[in-house]
Amino acid sequence: MKKHRYIPLFSLFLAMLFSQSCEDYLEEDLVSGVSAGSFYTTVSGFESAVNATYSETKFFYGPERGFTMTTFGTDVHTNGADGSHKPINLYDGGLNPAQGFVTATWSSFYRGINQANAVINRSQTLEGISEEQKNIRIAEVRFLRALYYFNLTRFYGDIHLSLEETEGVEVTANKTSAGQIYSEAIIPDLQFAVQNLPETQGEYGRATKPAAEFLLAKAYMTRAYQPYGQGSADAQEAERLMSNVINNYDFMLLEDLADLWDIDNERNSEVIWAIQNNKNQVDEGLDGQGHRGHLYFLMEYDVLPGMARDTENGRPWKRFRPTPFHLSLWDRDIDSRYDKTYKHVWFSNNEGNIPVWSQEEADAGYVSSSLVGERKFSVGDTAVYIPGPGKDSNWSQERQAATPYLVLTDDEYSERFYPTLNKWLDPTRPNRQHVQGQRDHPLMRLADAYLIRAEARIMQGNTTGAAEDINVIRRRAAWPGMEAQMEIGPAEATLDFLLNERGRELDGEGHRWFDLARTGTLIERVRAHNLQAGPNIQDFHIVRPIPLNQIDRTDGGYPQNCGYPGADC
Repeated sequence: MKKHRYIPLFSLFLAMLFSQSCEDYLEEDLVSGVSAGSFYTTVSGFESAVNATYSETKFFYGPERGFTMTTFGTDVHTNGADGSHKPINLYDGGLNPAQGFVTATWSSFYRGINQANAVINRSQTLEGISEEQKNIRIAEVRFLRALYYFNLTRFYGDIHLSLEETEGVEVTANKTSAGQIYSEAIIPDLQFAVQNLPETQGEYGRATKPAAEFLLAKAYMTRAYQPYGQGSADAQEAERLMSNVINNYDFMLLEDLADLWDIDNERNSEVIWAIQNNKNQVDEGLDGQGHRGHLYFLMEYDVLPGMARDTENGRPWKRFRPTPFHLSLWDRDIDSRYDKTYKHVWFSNNEGNIPVWSQEEADAGYVSSSLVGERKFSVGDTAVYIPGPGKDSNWSQERQAATPYLVLTDDEYSERFYPTLNKWLDPTRPNRQHVQGQRDHPLMRLADAYLIRAEARIMQGNTTGAAEDINVIRRRAAWPGMEAQMEIGPAEATLDFLLNERGRELDGEGHRWFDLARTGTLIERVRAHNLQAGPNIQDFHIVRPIPLNQIDRTDGGYPQNCGYPGADC
């Protein structure tokens, strides 16, 4: 038995009951309370164990932890007013080995890895299932194990590696180089998945061959920047794999970006692989996670005149606020993406706090004296309006004062009031306080495939090909008739432009911290564009701290990443 340990210590992973109401959804069954030694080696037990391996994705993709770890501390988002995990944005002393999300992310992904190891190891004696079907299921589990290791290396750098199942308490651990994690775990697992997974699966949410190719391409592209990587050779392989994803399947960009975020259109042609949620499960509390993105990007609209909290506008937790740099990225005269993914108007839903015209406003000529004391608007009318980037100059203070509704311009933005991303809004929640949403989380979509292929081509010096890929995305984003103005030439196809384009296209989707860390631009861009984080970020923040309880519970300790408390570097 291999000696290693996870924080906290685990036997086989207790899967949550996330059974789906539709027959063609993946069912993640409860497999606790059984003997893993016997249950996992039956066909039904094996299938349940495979399904349970997917469950760990739901603790990261959709809840606050995943959004915080990937959105905070970047060039495009900073902190709003609320929340207890701001140190991840601020890079101050609170980002330390005891920080809650840093610890939980480590533990969660190692839970998933140990679950995967158990499934793989115990499948060796499985009978009653065809070799082809068994290999498909093992390929799914290896795909997930690769995803978990990929995330761990991206966050923590050199980490513990084990491809064996943990049974009982272990008190020893290794710190294996990230390069070895790639060569012995991530890449072999994904190569196996590519070779054995089908192009499509009958149950929505299972891993597929194109999903494995997509993830492998991203892994190669991430390794390409590292000293242990192979540079342009890795980029070439990433380009080949993403070309397969783009050209060899039935994926297509939706004509209108807004349709991608229609909650009734989630299973569309652009999604390659998504973390699924189910409305019945999240509404009834059987799924304690769900998708919570609808909470985090919202300003505090519900305290403004004429407004109250409701399900349509969301429950504003005020976590993630766009930086001025982020808001400067869109040319709204030609690019539709800001207008289609940000909320501009809040319609009044609360008669009780609609403001009335004052005598001072009548004296200023804003309204007839006969309307003094009358409500400025009615329920259903515009109550709050944010013109947004490039449009603020149209709203002088005098014009704002004469307007019956509240207008918020950039000089009035704060940690409480700011432009609101609407990609994740979920008006189907059973009540205005409900935190779990039903949206799936599209972890892989075709637009990202084009942009990763463009990045690979830039690294290889093929700026013509990179511009072609970027222009596919930009033409889709153009207002009708503005397609030519949105196109770029090869000279503009630089890494900086690509990162800006990823900021425009993939806004709030959980990629940004990874993008900057991968390309080695995190420190530079945060210092330049995140006023709250810039003064504190240091070179060592390119990785997160190793959790304190991993260090404390390992015999002889466990090496801390350089720069963090307890490091011996």
